[in-house]
This record gives sequence, C-alpha cells and structure tokens, in this order.
Amino acid sequence: MKYDLYGVGNAIMDIQVRVDDAFLERCGIEKGVMTLVDAERQRELLDALAGHPRNYCSGGSAANTIVGVAEMGGRCAYACLTGDDRFGRMYLEEMRSLGIEVGIRPVADGVSGSCLVLVTPDAQRTMLTHLGASAGLGREHLEEADIGAARWLYVEGYLFAGDATRGAALEAIDRARSAGGVQVALTLSDPFIVEVARETLASLIERGAIDLLFCNELEGRALAGCDAPEECARWMGRRVPAVALTMGAKGSLILHDGILEEIDGVAVDAVDTTGAGDMYAAGVLYGITHGRSWREAGEIGSRAAARIVTRPGARLGAGAAEVSAGLPG
Repeated sequence: MKYDLYGVGNAIMDIQVRVDDAFLERCGIEKGVMTLVDAERQRELLDALAGHPRNYCSGGSAANTIVGVAEMGGRCAYACLTGDDRFGRMYLEEMRSLGIEVGIRPVADGVSGSCLVLVTPDAQRTMLTHLGASAGLGREHLEEADIGAARWLYVEGYLFAGDATRGAALEAIDRARSAGGVQVALTLSDPFIVEVARETLASLIERGAIDLLFCNELEGRALAGCDAPEECARWMGRRVPAVALTMGAKGSLILHDGILEEIDGVAVDAVDTTGAGDMYAAGVLYGITHGRSWREAGEIGSRAAARIVTRPGARLGAGAAEVSAGLPG
C-alpha cells in the first residue's frame, strides 16, 4: 500500500496560551471541553490575553494523529481545507515537511481555522475553535485514489458537527469500504459529538462500517450509556471489531476479537494534555500497521500520550523513534 494511514479531518492552527482557572471563570468558559466559537469571540479572548506568551502549532484532532504516525515513521496522507493566508501556509508547510501528502489547494479567499487552546496549571486544555475554511471540507475534496491506496482510513468525529464535513466523512468511509482492503478507524472526539451525531454514528456502527473505534471515558459513556469503562468497552466491542478506550493516567482498554487488554498508563508530570488522546491513537495505529500485536500497539499509544503531555504542543519531536521502538525516551 502507498500509505499506512489516510486521514480526514479539520485543519486548525492551535494557539496555545497558559491561563489560570480564574480567567476561564471571568470569561464564562467551560473548562476541559471543545467549544465552537465565531471569529469575533476568538478575537475578544485573544485581546484579553494580550501580553501572554503564545505557542503556534498545526493542529486538529485527526491531523495530530497523522503527524504522530508520520513522526514514528509511517506513510501518511491527509485531506483537509485551509485558507490561503498566513496560518494556512504555515499549516501546509509543516505537514509537508513531515512527509505527509496534502493535495488540496487552499481556499483563495478563505480564513484558516484556528483553535485557542487555554492550558490551566493542572495541565487541562480548554479549546475554543473557529473552524474557518475547514468547515467547507466536502465530498469533492477527497482523493479517491489515495483512500484506496491506504491500509487504514482515519476519521475524526468532529467532522460530524457540520453538514459539509459530515458529508466528507461519510463519503470517505463509503469509499474505503467500496475499495476493499481499507480498514476504517473513527475517533468520537468529544461527548457533544456523540449527542449531535448519535443517529449517524449508530448507522455507521450497525452497518459494520467501522473497524476500530477510539474514545475516552466520557465519550464512551455518552455512546454506550454505561458507567464503568470496561462495561462501555464491552458494549462497543459487541458492535465493532476493535475498541480503544483511554482513561487518562489510568491507562487504556483495548478490546479486540473478544479479548480485553488492560494497558497501563505511563507515570509522568503533565504540563499540557493537548493532543494526548490523538497521540495515543497515533501509537495504536502505528503499531497495528507495523506488525505489532494489539497489546504492543496500546503500549506504544501509552508511551506516545505520556510524552506529549510533558511538553507544549502535540508533537513527539526527537523522541518519536524511542516511543515506537519501546525504548525509554
């Protein structure tokens, strides 16, 4: 296959700023979740943060995962949409510098999507996202040949929040299924996605369109209606071939072929949880596309997530090879 992974998702420039809980309270921001905002609201918050140091990083849930797989040595392509502006050019330049193929032209008069990532002292991230041009990603932007040339398709649940992007996600999944030999992984992304797209998700699961489902405890609970993580994993495992459910520092559960694997977390001092779940997915996907067992893939995911939370931004950096090889890094 030409690619290990073909991703479909949002193209978002992350703007990371450290704040205290009082700032969130003053601004009426719900902590620890992703909220869609318009450009004006995002500008207001950035103005309120004038003088605070900022870190810029190409982001988006599926993009972070694609980058992680590429950093570990995987071959990847990504379908996304940016504006023809400074953020858009920065975004595409970084993706291509990592060897990720992005074949879509920027929107000439579009404004690239951006996400204000507010990181509190407890390392929690709160995201306020303006999708910008990314919201226009549609069926027409997908490269059918690339999807058919991949071992796995990876779709982010956030796409189900918009009409055009929902169409792109469903089209990508349909093309993967019709291509034959392309397996489909989906991440639920956020509990609110489960609520707004419950019927669509149920349809995909019921017709056997999903081979691997990623979620965290809250997302799993929202979908399955169970309290305990293991109950949620088993509920989903009766409906899809494989499930990977993350539990933060407690590790993760991987259910495959009726077998439940308990994967330990890696103890670290977290400074920023941005992209932890995305990088866990990268580790798992890298593992299963490079001959590792499900348990080994889950352990790579745990190491990748642990490395990410010890540094700002969702990038493995120089430690990527050690993470994928199972060495201390």
